[in-house]
Amino acid sequence: MSSRIPAAEITGFYGALIKKFSAKMFGKVPESLGVMWHNQPVLKASMGFGQKLQKWNRCDESLKSYAHMAVASLIGCTWCLDYNYFMAHNHGLDLEKAQQIPRWRDSGVFTPLERDVLEYAEAMSTTPVTVTDELAARLLEQLGSPGLVELTSVIGFANLTTRGNVALGIESEGFADACGLKPLAARSGAR
Repeated sequence: MSSRIPAAEITGFYGALIKKFSAKMFGKVPESLGVMWHNQPVLKASMGFGQKLQKWNRCDESLKSYAHMAVASLIGCTWCLDYNYFMAHNHGLDLEKAQQIPRWRDSGVFTPLERDVLEYAEAMSTTPVTVTDELAARLLEQLGSPGLVELTSVIGFANLTTRGNVALGIESEGFADACGLKPLAARSGAR
């Protein structure tokens, strides 16, 4: 990885906890943590919100995971695709679908609801936002108000993390390789 900011040494009690947790989860301490270590309040806030987000349960976990991968694919965050692929493997999600997210429009593996979620994730991630009333209505009917609010917040957080990683030059660290999984599919042409 060659980030735009060199990784700092992770030190202190909090640093030791993060390194221990990371090594247990990933088998190593991601270099990206060293980049974010330069501003520990930002790192703590991001990690804290990410942990809270994982506790939400009004929207199906696979839909939220696929939405985050769609954002990562659209924005070009290889770290997020790699990490989410690793997590999909660890949580028993459909890996064929996870691999196809970068080319979801051309793939036949997704249900109509999953396609709506992937479209919504991309529409929320473009500038300007291109979410249509029709798409939002379909998702509202299928997910209910609490589910759609949750999905929307997950996609917003995905934009925060993916855009930040790309801007800082944080790239894939081989998490999916550690699972012995095939590389992610290449993204098809932008639409």
